[in-house]
Formats: sequence, C-alpha cells, structure tokens
Amino acid sequence: MLATLVAIALVVQDPTPLRAAPQDSSTRQATLWQGEWLEVRGEKQGFLQVYDHRRERPGYVRASHVRVYALDEASVPRLQAVMEFVKETPGAEALGIGHAAALLRAAKASQVGPDFFDALGTMAERLARRATSNRSQDTALAAHLDVAALYGVKLVSFEREGRTRVCYDGEAFRRVLALGGTPQARLQAALALTRAECIDPALGPVELHALHLWRRSVLAQVDAGALPPYLANRLHLRRAEVEATLAYQFVRRGEPALGAEASTRSVEALARVSRVDLAEEDRAASALAAVRVGASRAASETVGPAPTAGARLSAVPGAPGETCLRLDEAGQGAPRGVERCTYGLPWLASERRSAQGAVVTVAVQMLEGWTELWVFQREGDAWRLDTLAPATVEPSLGYVELAGFSPDGSRLLVAREVLIDGRVKSSFQVLKRDTLTVERSAERPEDSGTFHRWSSADWRGRTVSLR
Repeated sequence: MLATLVAIALVVQDPTPLRAAPQDSSTRQATLWQGEWLEVRGEKQGFLQVYDHRRERPGYVRASHVRVYALDEASVPRLQAVMEFVKETPGAEALGIGHAAALLRAAKASQVGPDFFDALGTMAERLARRATSNRSQDTALAAHLDVAALYGVKLVSFEREGRTRVCYDGEAFRRVLALGGTPQARLQAALALTRAECIDPALGPVELHALHLWRRSVLAQVDAGALPPYLANRLHLRRAEVEATLAYQFVRRGEPALGAEASTRSVEALARVSRVDLAEEDRAASALAAVRVGASRAASETVGPAPTAGARLSAVPGAPGETCLRLDEAGQGAPRGVERCTYGLPWLASERRSAQGAVVTVAVQMLEGWTELWVFQREGDAWRLDTLAPATVEPSLGYVELAGFSPDGSRLLVAREVLIDGRVKSSFQVLKRDTLTVERSAERPEDSGTFHRWSSADWRGRTVSLR
C-alpha cells in the first residue's frame, strides 16, 4: 500500500489533530504524534488534505504541523539532515525514526550505510531508556513507543526488582557491526548490544552462557587502539565484566582451564583502563566492573603445594551440584576437623593461613558476582568454621578477601567491596580473630595505619581493590 505513495506528510509536532474539514473548529478525528506518516492528497485553506492509512480515514492537518517529502532520491538529503539533527535530540526519537523509515523508502540501497543504522540505533536506544526512566503516565511517550513499533523498531520489556526495564533489541546496531562504520560507531553498537541490564532474567543457564559468549564475540569486533582513550576505557570495562562472568560460568560447567583464562582476561582488561582518562560518567561502571572482576579473580590463581605439616584443606564431591570443603589435621591428639558443603565454587588457590597455623581462609564464590570468605579457626581440640560475607544485605554484587594477618595472628585484615543502594562501597578492615568483629575500618587502606602496615605484599600484588 505504502509503495504507491508519491508524497507523504510526516508529523513533526505533538499532538497534531486530524480534522474532518479544513478548519480548526471542525471535528477532531484522531490525534497524531511525531513521526507518523500521512498520504498527501491535496491542499486547502492552509491545511493539507491527507489520508491516514494506519487508521484508514481521510482528514485535514495544518501544513505547519507536518513536513512534506516526495519518496524519491531528491528528498534523501533533506531526510538525512533531519535524522542527523534529531539523532542527539532527547524527546525527538519517534520523529527521527519516522524520517529513517522515509529515507529507506526514498534512497537507493547504496545510500544506506552504517551511519544510517548508527543514527537509527541511537534513537531507538534512547527511546528505550526514556521508557525505563519515566515512571509517570506520559501520553506522548506512550504514543512515541507506538510510532516506533509501527516502523518495526522492536523494544522488549523485563521485570527486574519490581520495576520494568525497556530495552531495544539492537537490530540496527548489528547492521553497524556488519557493514563497518567508524570506530566510535562500532563501539557504541557493541556497548548497546552487550548491556548486562538488558539480559532476559528468564534465560536458563545454557542460554545464558551462550549469550555471554556472544557478548564476548561482539566486543572482540571493536579495535580499542582506534579509539580515544576515554572511549577505549568503556570497551575495556565491558570486556572485564563479560570475562569475569564467563570465568564463573566456565568453572561451574566443569571447564576450569577456560575459567582461569577468562579470569586472567578480565584482570588484564581492567588493568588496561586508564584512570587519568576515565570520564566522570564512567566511574560508576568502573567500580561495578572491578567488583565483578574481584569476585571471580581467584579463578586465575594456581593451587600451590599442600602443606607438609598442620591442617590440610581439601574439596570433595557432595550431593549433586555440591562441593564439600574439609579441613583436618593428621597426628595423634590433633584437633577435630570440620566439613561444610556448598553449592558455591570454592577457590582452593585462594587458601591462606596465619604464621601460627591457627587460621585458614579460603574464598568461596556463591553466585556470579558474590564471593565470601570462609574462615577456619582452631580452638582447643577442634576446628570451627565462620563465614564472612561482603555485607549483611541480600546477595547481589560484592566480594570479601583476605589482605593479611597481624604478626601474632590475633587479627585478620580483609577488604570488602559491595554494591549497596546503587553505589559501590569499599572498606578495609581489621577484625578480631576470635569473634571476627570489626576493630578498625577505613574507606582507603592508607587511612588505616594498622591495615597499611600489616597488609601482605601477596595481597597487594593480586587484588583489584587498590585501583
């Protein structure tokens, strides 16, 4: 039907009434919104006589409320100019998408390249963000979403924590990567396609793992060397996040070698981030990526030789899906051992023990972004096990790791990073060994003289919390 149109009137003002006659006082037949198309059939008294194919009715609109375009090559420069203008104009996404649809009708295939799809994807992505952030009943926004859907722009909705998130399916960005485009356009496309917040929460483990592998392949299509440093930082941060997620998933699937490789890649990607060139708006993303890397960093460590004396920590299979950590000590009169099973991933390479041998710690990753510290303590004729969590909140994103012991073994040093109320909180703490209560805490290691003196060189060399 639309293929037969010679000229269209594209609505540019919200809202625009479709009248039954060429007078402002005549009956309103429909309300039109930015980006909608109308077939032009004539002009009368400052009004255009049009036909609305969407609603299947004729009518009149004010000529000043629309822009008229012939669907031929002569209109391509005008359509391109409007698209370029509204590409970065918040609130004009539906108008830009309508012009993009007209441009596809008017232009030759050779005139539609990656720049076109970059603009279309940018507008669709911004429209999805508007829909997510807008919590009120916005009539214009709802209408703009309908206009975008009319032209085949697909937006999907997910329920997360009682809130609806709207995401663009990214078809235009896939075209950008397939057709080429500038390094900046390729980066924007890759970042939009790999947003963690737009992952369907209903995906199962197999589909989720395949998706993360695809995210890795998408990011690999962008050359960091061709980007300005502050944009290269965004690529490194996203790669660090994806690789840290894959590290956990590979080990969970029984592929520890691939998990160690992914963990190493996540640490390397985070190390490539230039702090000097980090944009202010990227600081939150940098902190989140670092926490994810810290949660699975131990996957890249190598298990050292077993101790020749004292307690020995081992992992044995438990019930299906479980791993049991067992700490026992050989010899007559040795303290009674302890065993606990978990569905998490115990990182035996993270095992550390005090000089006196009375404390043994190991990191256990319970979830994709949540790692706890298990503390085994010898008390009299038995060992006991306590658990240190990143924070006393519902597990979401965080880790806690051992930073050292006091010389006499009576104190533990731990570093904690956790996401609370949308912000990453870091703390460097000195704990009493027997009760694991916090004795001193600081937001930076250098703010606590005790922590700074006793933290081990081993920890300082491997942690990502000192960034």
